Amino acid sequence: MKNRIQDLTSIDFYQNRRQVKWLVVLVSVVIGVGSIWYTNRLVEELRERERRQIELLSSALEYASTTAENLTFINKEIIQQNYSIPIIMVDAELSPIEFRNIVFRKNSSKEDSTKTLLKELEEMKSEYEPISLTEADIKVYYSNSELLTNLKYYPYIQLGVILIFGVLAYTLFNQSKIAEQNRVWAGLTKETAHQLGTPIASLMAWIDYLRNSPVWEENKEIITEMDKDVVKLKMVTERFSSIGSKPMIQAENLFAVIEETITYLRPRISTKVEFEIKADARDLEAMMNKPLFEWVIENICKNAVDAMKGKGKLTIEILQDSDKFVVVDITDSGKGIEKKNFKKVFNPGYSTRQRGWGLGLTLAKRIIESYHGGRIFVRSSEPGIGTTFRIILHSTLEGAEQFVTEGILEY
Repeated sequence: MKNRIQDLTSIDFYQNRRQVKWLVVLVSVVIGVGSIWYTNRLVEELRERERRQIELLSSALEYASTTAENLTFINKEIIQQNYSIPIIMVDAELSPIEFRNIVFRKNSSKEDSTKTLLKELEEMKSEYEPISLTEADIKVYYSNSELLTNLKYYPYIQLGVILIFGVLAYTLFNQSKIAEQNRVWAGLTKETAHQLGTPIASLMAWIDYLRNSPVWEENKEIITEMDKDVVKLKMVTERFSSIGSKPMIQAENLFAVIEETITYLRPRISTKVEFEIKADARDLEAMMNKPLFEWVIENICKNAVDAMKGKGKLTIEILQDSDKFVVVDITDSGKGIEKKNFKKVFNPGYSTRQRGWGLGLTLAKRIIESYHGGRIFVRSSEPGIGTTFRIILHSTLEGAEQFVTEGILEY
């Protein structure tokens, strides 16, 4: 028993959340079907009981029609005790001669009451076979009592209320969970930025010291590259500091930003990867926070290099989609992505690498969609051929601000 509990607690429900959702749906369906089946069983039992009551009533009426003995008792204790089951007694010509528990409109005329009675009679004919009083040549029609009718629809109303409550509770819980994750995410990134600040400042001081030392001329190229890396670390710190707060969005030259990012990446990845940047025009501008957008390009490019196993071609194409939007397509010649995983690649923890954290594309999606009001998605992919990621950015500040306010990207 202890081992079973340990096995249960060791299940990663987040990684298997799709299966868990289907399990919850399956259990809900079983509960719903069971509830309906049980209620229908009660309805059938109650329906049978009401039929026996009508048969007893009919027998009493037939007995009363043949003898006057105990007629008062039958009328008082049997016939008059039916307070719930609607009945209509008709003669040989099917004309109503007596009825009980038929609801008429308040202050209705005799003509309206007759119409109501005949309408009820027609409905009764379609529900149950009448009970015949042979001796008196009378037929008794009846329908379900109000209790039986309510019980019949009760499980569906109950399931509807449960469903509405469940959807509402799930929505609130999900929003609360997302908000909590965002707070944890923002707190973690800001703390990371704070912790990186001190060693980066120290490294900058040491590089400045080396520039003014006798070793400068001999190690100029090495110290220059070290300085680039320290500057990059400083930029990474700024990026982490931007998470959780509203970043400054402004117009930037898209080609220049991407070219600068690729220039930094080239000497730090495999030399067998060929880069190509295409653009409809080199002066296209997009609304962005430059440090955060560079982070997105880096993450996608590094993932592409991993997918190509350090050898292949990476093409970045910049397109003017319309007056409102600018598009960036990043295409690699890697192993590709199966269509069923197009959305999964952006989920936290999803990674095809054994030592991957699965946060690069998640972070990219958050930056593009939450902070830039744009979109990022897998445009196309074929296993063994390659993958194209598409990024859509606003070309005007008005469009970006409207998205952040309304949460809608009109594309």
